[in-house]
Amino acid sequence: MKIKNIMHLEASAGWGGQEMRILKESLGMKNLGYNVLIAVEKNGGLYQQAIEKNIKTYEIRFKKIFWFFSFFKLIYIILKNKIDLIVTHSSSDSWLGGILGKIFKIKVIRTRHLSTTIRKGLNSRILYGYLADFVITTCTEIVTVISEQSKKNINKIKCIPTGIDQDVIKVSDEEIINFKEKHLLQNSFLVGTACFMRSWKGIDDFLNAAKLLEKENIKFLIIGGGHSEKYINLAKELKLQNVFFTGHLENPYPAIATLDIFLLLSTAHEGISQASLQAAFLKKPLITTRTGGLKEVCIDNFNGINVSNNSPLEIKSAIMKIKNDNKMKEKFGENSSIIIKKFTIENMLLETDKIYNNL
Repeated sequence: MKIKNIMHLEASAGWGGQEMRILKESLGMKNLGYNVLIAVEKNGGLYQQAIEKNIKTYEIRFKKIFWFFSFFKLIYIILKNKIDLIVTHSSSDSWLGGILGKIFKIKVIRTRHLSTTIRKGLNSRILYGYLADFVITTCTEIVTVISEQSKKNINKIKCIPTGIDQDVIKVSDEEIINFKEKHLLQNSFLVGTACFMRSWKGIDDFLNAAKLLEKENIKFLIIGGGHSEKYINLAKELKLQNVFFTGHLENPYPAIATLDIFLLLSTAHEGISQASLQAAFLKKPLITTRTGGLKEVCIDNFNGINVSNNSPLEIKSAIMKIKNDNKMKEKFGENSSIIIKKFTIENMLLETDKIYNNL
């Protein structure tokens, strides 16, 4: 039977890379002729975004205490919309979606967005092995881990990185000039990161590296929102005068385009980082840790430098190495534009469509 009607389930209430991937994929597959709907956690960040993009969207309570009611609501949604593929993204929705898939003999794809290992034992064998017909990951290194821990055939697991929409990342020279003038960043070497600030994004390492370089003519930008108060307070404790927090930006591309070097220093969880891909598309030299999928975007000594987790001294050294070698800086930037060619949204949709057709 050809797949036609797809239901995405998302128990996360946030709005980050995972939710953005679901929205991109849903819009892309809809454009390819599939009927797509999303069932997301009540008041979840994805809900309003999907509604605004004219995707049929339902609110579901995925916490265990609501499972009984959510189970029957999902049955109603499945029957009403004649769903023939369920795509799950988090733990709670994967249990509900997987069980419903077995009951109604509907194919189930489990998408694993994080690079961290999955829980060993019976849990993973059921969730990734028995309840899922196929597993999609967003970085390569987790494929073997999932296969080993869930005992799932590795041919039923595939990495499909989240692609970037190159048509969206458009920045004019005027926008760059305006951003620099607004934040008084003219005539400075700019080093920055862009992310939803969380404990594992390496912001403390970023700030400690900035402290080590406070005597250099370098300014450090942290682009994005999230749990910012903790890091703003840390910057104050370190008495940093060379660090600027932009807060959440609806259009972060002019800010990223102003940078001389882009950093992402995640210590856990990271798949193929969208911010790193965006920076690479804008021809920025990269400095990243080797966490998860970061090393697939930042290839050491090709388009950037890999550093160890929790290593402000290494970060300082990498920044100065690129800053003091303009030829290296230019080469890394040009090579970043080469790397990006395999991380397009078109490639993501093509590979996803192949899996749908082969289920």
